[in-house]
Amino acid sequence: MNVGIVGIGNCAASLVQGVAYYRARPGESTGLSRRSCAGLDIADIRFTAAFDVNTAKIGRDLADAIEVAPNNALRLADLEPTGVRVREGALADGIGTSLSGRFDTRGDATADAIAAHLVETGTEVVVNFVPVGSQRAAETYAAAALAAGCAFVNCMPAVIARSPQWADRFAAAGVPLIGDDLTSQFGSTLVHHALVGALRANGVHLDSTYQLNSGGNMDFLNMRDPDRLATKQETKTRGFGGSEHTASHVGMDYVPFLQDRKIAFIRVAGVGFAGTPVEVDLRMSVEDSPSGAGNVCDAVRYAKALMAAGQPDAAAVSALLMKAPPRAFAPGEAQEALDALLDDSAAEVAA
Repeated sequence: MNVGIVGIGNCAASLVQGVAYYRARPGESTGLSRRSCAGLDIADIRFTAAFDVNTAKIGRDLADAIEVAPNNALRLADLEPTGVRVREGALADGIGTSLSGRFDTRGDATADAIAAHLVETGTEVVVNFVPVGSQRAAETYAAAALAAGCAFVNCMPAVIARSPQWADRFAAAGVPLIGDDLTSQFGSTLVHHALVGALRANGVHLDSTYQLNSGGNMDFLNMRDPDRLATKQETKTRGFGGSEHTASHVGMDYVPFLQDRKIAFIRVAGVGFAGTPVEVDLRMSVEDSPSGAGNVCDAVRYAKALMAAGQPDAAAVSALLMKAPPRAFAPGEAQEALDALLDDSAAEVAA
């Protein structure tokens, strides 16, 4: 299956290296939620197109571009040249105040030009990694994917899958749309959600909760811009199950020396039996970009399987893998719906 990547930053670096890592280790499943997903092995993922606006990355082989500063993700594998050259993308609102001046940019590509390249390269699924807060840029790539007949996986907080207009356009074209804002395989949102869910399921009333995250990659620097941070705060709060009945806060802090490591502090306070206080404080540390790569691998394979099955409705995939899906599912319901949908068609999926 052929995958295109938008935004060749740390997330792309971990994704590309991770696929190479498991391709070199047939049968290895450690670190994966599933080695085979919807009838496709992780080694079946091939990268066919890449777009960025950093002039130091444009024109380079994808294997080289993922090493270019300011990328600082952990090295997972040594790569041979991929034969995929990074193309100039669409800048739009992709660079905010905090990122401005960090590197030279060029991004005059139109949605039509991007779509033409996707068609030329036989790309089937497009993964969006544009910076947080880049709504117009995300829409440009969504339009290009739609025009090229590609499924679109929106890993960022931009409102795409949640937009009725975009959802209707993809549904009319018979192409899966997955989003919004990727949930890490084992990240702070997942842990926070599990903690909140366990307390609520056992009768504890939540009074307040917060999640404070620190990291040293460009994502954290970008979120120094208040308007960009707001989009992330909204999806994270939805992702861990915050509500208007609970005082909630999500904070992000850029700490350069942490590089791609994320440190999160989570606190939950509530009231238990007979009004007694319940308080939980938790600290976790993960490599930020690799933590999301496994779920991207699942998302693109589900997208390919849905296309092969002639089933463009990807709501269950979004509910399973995204912080802010267009529709919520009960626990376990999304996976059951997907298994039932794809069980009969998995054998028809071509790698």
